[in-house]
Amino acid sequence: MAEHEHVRVAVVGSGFGGLGAAVRLRREGVTDFVVLERADSVGGTWRDNSYPGCACDVPSHLYSFSFAPNPDWPRTFSGQEHIRAYLEHVTDVFRLRPHIRLNSEVKRMTWDSEKLRWDIETASGRLSADLVVSATGPLSDPKIPEIPGLDSFPGKVFHSARWDHDYDLRGKRVAMVGTGASAIQIVPAVQPLARSVTLFQRTPPWVMPRMDREISGAERWLHRQLPFTSQVRRGLLWGIRELQVQAFTKRPNELGAVEQLAKRNMARAIKDPALRAKLTPDYRIGCKRILLSSTYYPALAQPNVDVVASGLSRVEGSKLVAADGTEAEVDAIVFGTGFHVTDMPIADRVVGADGRTLAEAWKGGMEALRGASAAGFPNWLSVIGPNTGLGNSSMILMIESQLNYLADFVRQLDVLGGRAALDARPAAVAAWNHRVQERMKRTVWNTGGCTSWYLDANGRNSTIWPGTTTEFRRATRRVDLAEYEVLRVPAHAEVTTV
Repeated sequence: MAEHEHVRVAVVGSGFGGLGAAVRLRREGVTDFVVLERADSVGGTWRDNSYPGCACDVPSHLYSFSFAPNPDWPRTFSGQEHIRAYLEHVTDVFRLRPHIRLNSEVKRMTWDSEKLRWDIETASGRLSADLVVSATGPLSDPKIPEIPGLDSFPGKVFHSARWDHDYDLRGKRVAMVGTGASAIQIVPAVQPLARSVTLFQRTPPWVMPRMDREISGAERWLHRQLPFTSQVRRGLLWGIRELQVQAFTKRPNELGAVEQLAKRNMARAIKDPALRAKLTPDYRIGCKRILLSSTYYPALAQPNVDVVASGLSRVEGSKLVAADGTEAEVDAIVFGTGFHVTDMPIADRVVGADGRTLAEAWKGGMEALRGASAAGFPNWLSVIGPNTGLGNSSMILMIESQLNYLADFVRQLDVLGGRAALDARPAAVAAWNHRVQERMKRTVWNTGGCTSWYLDANGRNSTIWPGTTTEFRRATRRVDLAEYEVLRVPAHAEVTTV
């Protein structure tokens, strides 16, 4: 990277959001951009999460870009290796590699109010950019809880998103901490290999069957020869999920029938009444993400698996002690304890117009106009920003909506001409978030009786979008200049790009 490189746009991250932003910029005629990636390859969370059994819980034909359909998905629910290969394919097809700066973790980015640009310090050098697109994603920085005594544990410790493939779990006594989307895939994969598996469960999840199957050669041939059939398949998958939204956002009580289906799914595999009691949630289904697995419950019923219905409290040598006093001697601890979602580390590295970091600005909770623009951070857009998450559908739909917003943001800057920047007005951000939070009040995520990673430290849901993907697409189709302050280079400032 050149010592004083200046680009029009700097994209941070090369997962779905970052690569999608790069493709959209190219389609808008913008070629003066870089993609800053901290790792040595693209892929984001689908590069980092390579644990045994890792797969997506959204159907393959919906969990892909609309502008880059893949007729050759091998299964209805794709595994991690297939999704990562898809992202590498997108990178090559759209000729993005010349724009990508690998091993270039962003250390600091600071807004220069005199020159209307972002000064960026990375692990591979410095550069500046007129516009920053932050696509680091909420599932990028693993979270391991502070457990007394963990530092002295003599065995192996790692997070599901940092799997140690050099460590052989065969014949080992393994502790799985957490019962989220990763854990329900890891346990069935590890159980046949391990001497024993002890699952530390603070809160049981609702688990529905995962209707996964191989996509036949005939289906794939049809999708290759008649691309509209793939579009129809995608449209049906999307439509079904759009129809489900009302129950999550307006009529949570209607989800009771779904709970009965989940209980029957459990009863088919778990015959022990005591174990069923441990695994039965006491909150409304949908309050936490509904998980999909046809192998989780059968694995828990195996004789070498023990479910501890209490969180891990402390570690004493190789002995793990749960909050209820249950003890287990183990050789390895795997944390499936999620990510820094509402306290993303990137926020500590972004310094806005008033000298505050984004983390300081979001101390009371994350807020961004239309999920993209934070007040006081001009020409800075996030992809998968606050209140853009989904509880039942594909995040790629939300990403593409935010890419529409990015495209119009660039167009508006072009129309304004000269060196200009757009800074979201605090009143506009507040109004947008007030509407979102008012709608959130009656959703299952707020009323379902659970504590989830959707909520921040203040108990505020700053993660989920309380509506359909269609509504969000309408809301992000255009940039409303009335919601922004237009900034110009001060007359006394030296105009330079180096």
